[in-house]
Amino acid sequence: MATATNDSVFVYKGVDRKGNKIQGEVKGSSSALVKAQLRKKGITPGQVKKKAKPLFGGGKKSVKPQDIAIFTRQMATMMKAGVPLVQSFDIVADGLENPTLKSLVLEIKEDVASGNGFAAALSKHPKYFDELFCNLVDSGEQSGALETMLDRIATYKEKTEAMKAKIKKALTYPIAVVVVALVVTGILLVKVVPQFAETFASFGADLPAFTLFVLNLSESVQKWWLIILIGTVIGVFAFNQAVQKSSAVRRVVHQYTIKLPIVGNIVFESIIARFARTLSTTFSAGVPLIDALTSVAGATGNMIYEETTLRVRDEVATGIQLNTSMRATNKFPSMLLQMTAIGEESGALDDMLDKVASFYEESVDNQVDNLTTLLEPLIMAVLGILVGGLMVAMYLPIFQIGQAI
Repeated sequence: MATATNDSVFVYKGVDRKGNKIQGEVKGSSSALVKAQLRKKGITPGQVKKKAKPLFGGGKKSVKPQDIAIFTRQMATMMKAGVPLVQSFDIVADGLENPTLKSLVLEIKEDVASGNGFAAALSKHPKYFDELFCNLVDSGEQSGALETMLDRIATYKEKTEAMKAKIKKALTYPIAVVVVALVVTGILLVKVVPQFAETFASFGADLPAFTLFVLNLSESVQKWWLIILIGTVIGVFAFNQAVQKSSAVRRVVHQYTIKLPIVGNIVFESIIARFARTLSTTFSAGVPLIDALTSVAGATGNMIYEETTLRVRDEVATGIQLNTSMRATNKFPSMLLQMTAIGEESGALDDMLDKVASFYEESVDNQVDNLTTLLEPLIMAVLGILVGGLMVAMYLPIFQIGQAI
């Protein structure tokens, strides 16, 4: 069997056992082996040729989490309509515009058609389908309610990705304000202020302290702008690498992110929403609470709450009630604790957690919308202060000369 590194993608057209025309893509080391592989699956191959590579670059279009959410929703819809699983793959793939995702779906379809389970086929692509996703699909297959489980997973993915988009928007907007302000200030210091400096040189009089400060700042920026720019780029890159590769750095970042003014509360509530949504989805799927908490820990997206959830899991494993263990951590809001307690007493934990998740998701939506509304005038104010301050510094000497005359 050829290794994955030697395999190429072949496009084929043929006829299945029922005489229906069929086409698709399959990996193989040669066209002869691909034809043999197709015959084993009951497909009489007609045309088999290596898939042409793009003329420029050949870069594949990435598969985003939103694409996986859409794929899951479409599969759930197909199966609820009574369409067989393998045929559902073909219908969904035909409607996909992303060639990478289409290739992925067809590859999963080939795997399932050859006799493997849906969850087993998905687990071969951990880059796109995490352990939680695969476990939930496996639970649906085992219980004979795959279409219902896919619907739950689709809802979970849609709400989770919508939440991530909101948080990204909340964090990106303030950063954009700072970047725009710095770029405008840099342009003024490098291009505009030097023009005034030449004029001031002929005055022969003492300049105001504010003007001198701006002129000195302009000279420094002109002299060191390249080093400043390179240093900033390297600093941002190094920070990103440190966050990705160092758990200690990532932990510090996660710890202080939830303490930031305004934005910190949005991040905190999004963590609580993900905690409640994931636990509700896994528990309603019949996953044991201990295993569900393990999945929840990784889904929180914050190391502090990941460690806290794992600690709760260990205590629950000893027989302590979930709400009691959560309360002892002092990390969870009162509403979540009370609803968890009610859910445990009434036997409707998944339903109570779903209500909590919906509440905090709506709260995050409102806070992000309010933040956007507040930041719009803030951008104008910041830019006004920077540009206005520089202009005042440049015109102060002119005003003084006018008063002296």
